[in-house]
Amino acid sequence: MKRFLIGLSCALLSVAALATGPTALRKRMQASMLLTGTIVVAPDGSVRSYVIDHAEKVPEDVSSLVERNVWRWKFAPVLLNGAPVAAEAKMSFRIVAKPVGDGKFSIGISGAQFGEGSPGQSISIREMSWPAYPAVAAQARVEGTVYLLLRVGRQGEVQEVVAEQVNMGVLDNERQLARWRPLLAKAAIAAARKWTFNLPASGHGVDDDNWFVRVPIGFGIGPPGDDYGQWEVYIPGPRQPIPWFDGGRQVLSSADASPDGAISQPDRGLNLLTPLDGA
Repeated sequence: MKRFLIGLSCALLSVAALATGPTALRKRMQASMLLTGTIVVAPDGSVRSYVIDHAEKVPEDVSSLVERNVWRWKFAPVLLNGAPVAAEAKMSFRIVAKPVGDGKFSIGISGAQFGEGSPGQSISIREMSWPAYPAVAAQARVEGTVYLLLRVGRQGEVQEVVAEQVNMGVLDNERQLARWRPLLAKAAIAAARKWTFNLPASGHGVDDDNWFVRVPIGFGIGPPGDDYGQWEVYIPGPRQPIPWFDGGRQVLSSADASPDGAISQPDRGLNLLTPLDGA
């Protein structure tokens, strides 16, 4: 991934966790922000226009990074009755910052999701209860995000669910990570097994036997705040291989590129042909 060096704002520099703590964990820590918006792709697959939500809240350095990369993107043309057409879709992508020394950070775009924008052509939630925060984790003030991958059947039921990745708030040691990741994953999976979905009524894949859905579940202390455009420090977890999804299937999106609670279909949407970050 091509990156450039910047001196980040005080909001990130004030996070002491990036500069302190056990060496092994410090090397794995990163800060990120998740941005959302919309993109319009021309019939030839080039970017016609894009809009970032709440652009006034996004740091200038991040806006510049996005600007210099989005116009380079090239997508597979969207076909309608065999002919290429312009297409508009929602998008979300994660900006990641890593320390490189001397108070400098490298930033880059690490993952993205480009959804299909047509109502009725995508999966939607029918019934969804949010998972209970494990009491022992809440008491210990443990925070993290569980990225679930589900396989949904033709009755809208959940056939399979796996915690594809678990990103944790900064902790003191590897033993804590090994303890809390499975606990948060178990709570999220238990709730997800009971969810039901509305199936696509038209469009590509309407006759499929099953559908794949990603849903990020965040566990945090205190009421949710307006943190859009703010840096969040965490330790990314390993990505869990999933045979019933990965085997021979082209994955078009990143597990951690959707907002908490948002539903995305990782094998649907616009197909980006060029790198997210770099020429």
